[in-house]
Amino acid sequence: MLYLVRHGQTEYNAQGRLQGRLDSPLTELGIAQATNIGRALRALIKNPDGWTIESSPLTRARRTAEIIRTQIGIGSDIVLDDRLREVSLGSWDGLTGPEIDALWPGARIASSVRLSWIHGCQDGETFQAATARLTEWLMAADDRKNHIVVSHGIAGSLLRGIYAGLSAAEMLRLPVPQDAFFELDDRRIRRIDCSVPTCPPGPARPGKFR
Repeated sequence: MLYLVRHGQTEYNAQGRLQGRLDSPLTELGIAQATNIGRALRALIKNPDGWTIESSPLTRARRTAEIIRTQIGIGSDIVLDDRLREVSLGSWDGLTGPEIDALWPGARIASSVRLSWIHGCQDGETFQAATARLTEWLMAADDRKNHIVVSHGIAGSLLRGIYAGLSAAEMLRLPVPQDAFFELDDRRIRRIDCSVPTCPPGPARPGKFR
């Protein structure tokens, strides 16, 4: 059983800035999102014994993981894995959409950060490199049980897409909420929304790992 979480809202998220490998602190809303997800996970898990939290080493993910760990009462340390880090957007990291448009006219697809990354970003991490490291992590994680994983927007969508056996186009269109998390179990994915104190589970979606 894996629960996959995206970090809570950050200052850069609120400003509309791409983060990539850069970092910015969680906002008050981001802290509340992480707290609410932690409480929802505590209700689902009930007994924290034997559970592990893994996280991207980037500060926004680690802070989210720390909040969740505290809410659940997991005693073990957070495991950091560099393979869970966010995709780098190269020279675009830290910029807003208008700033990118001014420097690289026509390179950005306004409707999608992820499609912009694939089609217009010239010096970021490639799709192939990102999916390779995340596939490697998933293959290693396949034998693990009782894990909570904190990652990022693009990286998290790729993780779910790889797990479900989706095409590149399909995984790049997956939602990347900060007020929900995903249960990955037996090749099925279930979204659990946490925008309100109670978190009703969404439908399970069958998928195939490949």
